[in-house]
Amino acid sequence: MESEPIILALCCHYCAYAAADMAGSMRLQYPSSVRVLRFPCTGKIEVNYVLSAFERGIDGIMVAGCLEGGCHYLEGNLRARRRIERAQQFLDEIGLGAGRLEMFNLSSAEGPRFAEIATEMHERIVKLGPSPLRRERAAVMAGVEKIAQESLAALAGETK
Repeated sequence: MESEPIILALCCHYCAYAAADMAGSMRLQYPSSVRVLRFPCTGKIEVNYVLSAFERGIDGIMVAGCLEGGCHYLEGNLRARRRIERAQQFLDEIGLGAGRLEMFNLSSAEGPRFAEIATEMHERIVKLGPSPLRRERAAVMAGVEKIAQESLAALAGETK
């Protein structure tokens, strides 16, 4: 790729975000192309939200939730998996490719696994090349900032 890909890691607050935090605390190396965003639960992630991120020029998205059967909101990660599978079908239909989107399940103690998954996604996206919807890096990063603000708003709405 001409420039580093931009990959969003949409992580649930209770497990995957804690795993990402642990990876950082352990000083584990993973590509700087991965931008971690915290959600109250992956069950709050809608298909149109994922498609909107790709429309803004994101090269790849990894959704990371709790281990199956261990969701703080009982079935949020199961709903998220079904939504991600639906979004992957849409991505194939429109020509972006399902490989740009993947869901993973982690416990909060799996910092090394988070770093491994982030590296795996980076390598996959590099092989796929930049998104055909990719714009100038500044425009994509502005989109990432907007997505981060929406993520924080979703999290704030959960705590009220």
